[in-house]
Amino acid sequence: MKQLLKTTGYSKREMATDFSENPASPPAAEQAETPTQLVPQAPARHGSSAGLWIRDLLISAIASVMIITFLYQPVRVEGTSMLPRLEDRDRLFINKYVYHIEAIERGDIVVFHYPRDPEKSYIKRVIALPGDRIRIDHGQVWLNGRPLKEPYVPEEYRDTRSMAAMVVPDDCYFMMGDHRSISSDSREFGPVERSLIYGKAVFVYWPARDAGVVR
Repeated sequence: MKQLLKTTGYSKREMATDFSENPASPPAAEQAETPTQLVPQAPARHGSSAGLWIRDLLISAIASVMIITFLYQPVRVEGTSMLPRLEDRDRLFINKYVYHIEAIERGDIVVFHYPRDPEKSYIKRVIALPGDRIRIDHGQVWLNGRPLKEPYVPEEYRDTRSMAAMVVPDDCYFMMGDHRSISSDSREFGPVERSLIYGKAVFVYWPARDAGVVR
């Protein structure tokens, strides 16, 4: 099932051989080794080949459905706060299982339930992890006392907003959109609890011009 993801800008929203006993034969240890023979297999009938092809096709289809159902989920982006990488109405796959086996890292683009309305889903970039000290000075993010390099934010998408220093609470993550001048993110609704994060954006599949791994 496809799901809409809000980028939340202000403007819009997977052979056994039968050895017959021969009394005259010497003990097994003294017998010469009999070369293994290959028996040509009769060509498969056309009907049999078609049946095997259909079987393989069905198995592949079922495997694909299982992978998409339990590992990946197709979603649609709604909004422009993740420009330039994600555009409004981009279709992408999110991995719903990955964070069960590995940790969330800074720079990951994740999907989560909006803290103020869990019925909505947002997509943002992880900027700070639990225990990190973060502040923003006229658009420049400072993380643990050092300016954060953010090549994913083009100059024209930066803003001059500031935020007082804070320590990200345990089991929470600080999220921001890449289009800083229009993004509604953790600067407004605060750090996001781990329990609300349910997937990682991995691959844009439509439109074709945007197709590729999400970074």
